[in-house]
Amino acid sequence: MKRLPPLPALHTFLITAQCCNFTRAAETLHITQGAVSRQIAGLESHLGYPLFLRQARGLALTEQGRDLYPRIQQVFALIDEAVEEVGAKRKALQLKAPTCAMRWLLPRLMKWQAERPDVPVELTTTIAYGVDFRRDQFDAAIIYGTAPGGNVTAHHLFNEQLTPVCTRHYLERSAPLSTPAELEHHVLLHPARDKHDWETWLLAAGHTPGALSGGHHFDTMDLALSVAAQGAGVALGDWSLIGDDLANGNLVAPFDFKVPTGGAYFVVYPERTAPSPQLREFSDWLVAEAHSKTARA
Repeated sequence: MKRLPPLPALHTFLITAQCCNFTRAAETLHITQGAVSRQIAGLESHLGYPLFLRQARGLALTEQGRDLYPRIQQVFALIDEAVEEVGAKRKALQLKAPTCAMRWLLPRLMKWQAERPDVPVELTTTIAYGVDFRRDQFDAAIIYGTAPGGNVTAHHLFNEQLTPVCTRHYLERSAPLSTPAELEHHVLLHPARDKHDWETWLLAAGHTPGALSGGHHFDTMDLALSVAAQGAGVALGDWSLIGDDLANGNLVAPFDFKVPTGGAYFVVYPERTAPSPQLREFSDWLVAEAHSKTARA
């Protein structure tokens, strides 16, 4: 059996063939030009045929070099892929998500871990809606807003659609709530200080809002929904995020009317490196979960 060429020499050939210049290859490999020349000469001696033509204007691949180059390129690509896949199996996927998405995301993460215990996911929550992969060292993120640009791959999950929600007990003990106008006689739970969401929903429902005085204000929609689940008032909820709460009776929707805000949720990951098979599978799974949910909404 013929002895295989040394792997370092093959790697040196690959880098040199890409630039056809000993000096630039040496700079890329962080070795001397003489070391590059010696490795190429040793490889040619081992193979029994020349790989480069030494010309006055530089190097050029021989016919054998041109035939060998794409095959060696493929070999190192397979090595890179194997190392990446094995490494990915040993660590958890790092996921960042805004707190407003937790009602939808957490049950699905539990479902994912039950189905794929071999691909753990570690979640970090934030009140921020976006992600900057240049600073944030995450494999992927759930973001809220408009379709993201930049160097990210984005997959749409669902659009935001707002509708009032409260508990059944609150409805039974409070003032009547059969028309949007009657909301002004209820305790409104605002997901922000500016009351914009409630004003948007009331206008879309055909009611010009009054002063909307009183009520309570929170930093996030999730906090407002948590207070609504305690029977303390009426909050605006995103239809896609509160589906589980509506299904299990934690919350009820007094009106069959949803207002799209123009915002949406996406799962994103950086384009700087090829995603691992585990990340692609997890991302596709989240998209399928989101689309099956919105299809029933």
